[in-house]
Amino acid sequence: MPPIPTHAQLPEPSAEARAVSARLAALIADEIEQAGGVIPFSRFMELALYAPGLGYYSAGSHKIGAAGDFITAPELSPLFSRCVARALAPALRALGTEAAVLEVGAGSGAMAADMLRQWRDEDCLPARYYILERSAELRARQQASLAALDAPLRERVAWLDSLPGDFVGVVVANELLDALPVERFVVRRGEFRRLGVGLEEGRFAWREQDDVGDELAARFAQLRQEHGATMAEGYVSELGLAAEQWTASVARMLTRGLLLLIDYGFPAHEFYHAQRSQGTLMCHYRHHAHDDPFAFVGLQDITAHVDFSAVARSAGEAGMKLAGYTNQANFLLGSGITELASAVNPVDTRAQLEIAAQLKRLTLPHEMGELFKVIALARDCECDIPGFQIRDFGAALAARPG
Repeated sequence: MPPIPTHAQLPEPSAEARAVSARLAALIADEIEQAGGVIPFSRFMELALYAPGLGYYSAGSHKIGAAGDFITAPELSPLFSRCVARALAPALRALGTEAAVLEVGAGSGAMAADMLRQWRDEDCLPARYYILERSAELRARQQASLAALDAPLRERVAWLDSLPGDFVGVVVANELLDALPVERFVVRRGEFRRLGVGLEEGRFAWREQDDVGDELAARFAQLRQEHGATMAEGYVSELGLAAEQWTASVARMLTRGLLLLIDYGFPAHEFYHAQRSQGTLMCHYRHHAHDDPFAFVGLQDITAHVDFSAVARSAGEAGMKLAGYTNQANFLLGSGITELASAVNPVDTRAQLEIAAQLKRLTLPHEMGELFKVIALARDCECDIPGFQIRDFGAALAARPG
């Protein structure tokens, strides 16, 4: 693994980008002062990513692809989205003609386009394909990308500004939960202390907080009971309350159907492993990964890995049941990625090499195959999902340390 670059080693932003970052930093600094000198890290992360007109996902910068900060699987290869579509096809058939699809956080629109084409080929197109997108820049890219679809596909697509009411169909999100704000904490003398953000000589700096409120105190007590034995003095990690709340809200909305989430993360007993003592927080800036969330605020993505045990528990408490959990490699292989790849012209050497490279990136353990996970949660939707037929690790979500 390459060394994580320091702030000084990161590419320099343009003067215009620096100006946007400075305005966002001033807004956050003002909120810190109004709050008495410290705000929760979850609030800092929310502002850094979503502050209107200034945050990373709302300021209009180019985020995904070679010219952005990172590349997601749908941009890497259409095989990924076609496999997701194949995995979801049995659910669409089981749900019948009223089934719709909702993609939350649709990136460049590549996944939507490729899935719609695959469902057309399999004769199981959803009645509607909704996209919920907070980023104006990404919504514009999605609209441009999907404009190239044939009219019968294009006319099924509509954009939403919020979650709909009662929904029958499939909800899918790729790399969404990792970008939701997280609480950070540190263990001191066996107690959990919230990590907040303050100011030190005009720069953002970590601050430890004792007063965390009843809800977070209860969650800290639960974490200490379940995982405290693996957390030595100074142990730092995250708690993804926003991801849990989002999952619960979708579960309440989904009256009948399936929720499919693809992201990087672990079951709880791996997430809070003793060796993961500095947590999972990671930042992405122009294809450089590093761990300083205070660098170039508003110009970089800030993410944390997903605790899939907590996600499954939240959905379960809202009435859904676990329909499958596995890594990305198993999911894609079970959904027929090698079959799709074999359709490439065998005499086209260049195309064969490109497909081989895509398969490696998507499925090898040291690439995306192991770290990325896929979880399906269902309500009144009985069907066999091919992506979980090779290996289903659902039992690991309830495992305890040791």
